Amino acid sequence: MATIRPFKGIRPPKDLVEKVESRPYDVLSSEEARVEAGDNEMSLYHIIKPEIDFSPETSEYDPKVYEQAANNFKKFQDKGWLVQDEKPSYYIYAQTMNGKTQYGLVVGAFVDDYLNGTIKKHELTRKDKEEDRMKHVRVNDANIEPVFFAYPDNKVLDELINKYVKNHAPEYDFIAPIDGFGHQFWVISDANDIDVITKEFAKMPALYIADGHHRSAAAALVGAEKAKNNSNHKGDEEYNYFMAVCFQASQLTILDYNRVVKDLNGLTSAQFLEKLEQNFDVKKMGKEMYHPTGLHNFSLYLDGEWYSLTAKKGTYNDADPIGVLDVDISSRLILDEILGIKDLRTDKRIDFVGGIRGLNELKERVDRGEMKMALALYPVSMQQIMDIADSGKIMPPKATWFEPKLRSGLVIHKLSD
Repeated sequence: MATIRPFKGIRPPKDLVEKVESRPYDVLSSEEARVEAGDNEMSLYHIIKPEIDFSPETSEYDPKVYEQAANNFKKFQDKGWLVQDEKPSYYIYAQTMNGKTQYGLVVGAFVDDYLNGTIKKHELTRKDKEEDRMKHVRVNDANIEPVFFAYPDNKVLDELINKYVKNHAPEYDFIAPIDGFGHQFWVISDANDIDVITKEFAKMPALYIADGHHRSAAAALVGAEKAKNNSNHKGDEEYNYFMAVCFQASQLTILDYNRVVKDLNGLTSAQFLEKLEQNFDVKKMGKEMYHPTGLHNFSLYLDGEWYSLTAKKGTYNDADPIGVLDVDISSRLILDEILGIKDLRTDKRIDFVGGIRGLNELKERVDRGEMKMALALYPVSMQQIMDIADSGKIMPPKATWFEPKLRSGLVIHKLSD
């Protein structure tokens, strides 16, 4: 069963939300954050990317940068740019992209559920990234940014969310700059509705991390750390929970996550295509952009031409949660076997492009000579992610790209009461 509880969110007043809210810390560089924040002293970037308050050569991992995050968090509260709710609440967070809206519930997720596997992951985490986020949580004594969970579709919760959407004006309602996606936010403080949500989650055998594995790990580990160091630990303290936005699995949109490679590992283009034919049906599509049409079909861009690659039977295993994945097929049979790229996390010859940028981004990077070839994949499904998480296996790196991304700064969870 999944254990959740409401919390007293720290949020911007309605008239300031568009001044405070921001993109998440890990989707932009320090320089991009510096530009986006501009002269807006209320921008959350001053808390989640506090290096922007220092000279550009200052490392984002400098101890004084973490200290600045805490100073700015206090400043935001002192000035009334962030205000804590009086009552523990759940929250509804709606995102609209290309006419499609998905509705999430913002909850306090249970640290022990992460540690015992009730909250399931599908990606490996890096210790250095975990430690960075742990430092940020520790110094602020808060989860400044939420993690992104999925849960099995639930009719009761769907009806409750629809009730709020139809009968209550949203607390926040704005279009985000840059991407133009819509964001709405409701507060659920009614005791009966809170009870319904808590009980429905308690019926769920698992929750699934969709995006934010490092934030999840950091939040849970800091919570466990606080419990260990508290001689009067009872188990009901606020640090036993961390902030998550939970969406029904069927509502989520996963885009393709594509690859661009700098060279052909000493092969000519003709030799590369010949080697591909051992495991793929290769068809030249010409100059017109070609999108993968389904599972096990890939799009290759090479020397100004597009190709369709269809994996031959026997090169994949549809009965295996990992073996069915196109990221596994392409990693094994193209990147590793032909191009000699063994570790997608560390090899400098490869880069990754989220599907939100479209195939044009792949074409442009190859056409300008930065990369030799590009490979576009058919998107992974949420069911595939859940199957892998249920099996206890781990997805290959750079397999999923969720859109829209959660905006940060709509609500914050403090670890002390």
